[in-house]
Amino acid sequence: MGNAERKAREKELRREDIVLSAERVFFTKGYQASTMDDVAKEAQFSKRTLYLYFNSKEQIYFEIMTRGYRLFLDMLKTSENTSGNIEPLEGLRTLFDKFYAFRKEYPHHFQAIMEYQNREIDFTETLTSKSKEECYELGEEVLRYLIRLLKEGIANGTFLPGLHPEKTALILWSCTLGIFNTADKKENYLKNYYNLTGEELLYDSYSLILGSILRKESSSHSRKEFT
Repeated sequence: MGNAERKAREKELRREDIVLSAERVFFTKGYQASTMDDVAKEAQFSKRTLYLYFNSKEQIYFEIMTRGYRLFLDMLKTSENTSGNIEPLEGLRTLFDKFYAFRKEYPHHFQAIMEYQNREIDFTETLTSKSKEECYELGEEVLRYLIRLLKEGIANGTFLPGLHPEKTALILWSCTLGIFNTADKKENYLKNYYNLTGEELLYDSYSLILGSILRKESSSHSRKEFT
């Protein structure tokens, strides 16, 4: 390894250390309550060093969300590779199941994504376009996966023929985010007023949403337990 390669490697490792430190800080204190001083202290770097790699707290937050999207997509791709050629209906179940598994296995990264998706965070002009675009691109990859399943299902008669794949994908994804948010944030409410667990809400909502896009002859196969 040459000197230039070594320096580039050291820079990347230091950048990784900062992101990992920021995760510990943000996941413990919360994003809004955390500061760059907190991250610098956790990483054991000076604040000046921090700003050599990241120009704002917002940029680091997008880096953390990017890590979360990659973790989720890796779970999804691993499942797809294991299952081989997956049918559209089973693909939708897998997408929902893996998002459910992602929520359990990586709760902090899941929450980071949910916080951004479900409420407006006041990001500023200090955020570099590269960080933002990379994060958005990974989010779009999830939607493209969903759109592909819908197109295949419409073509083979599994889903309703009049569906618009892109619009339906956006609606399904928005509904999924809303359901998960309610299940997480309103757990006591669901239990005390409706004797319902968050997991039951997720399952029943999933069945209802899936049933709304299935052709009538496919609806009897719509219910399935979480894996």
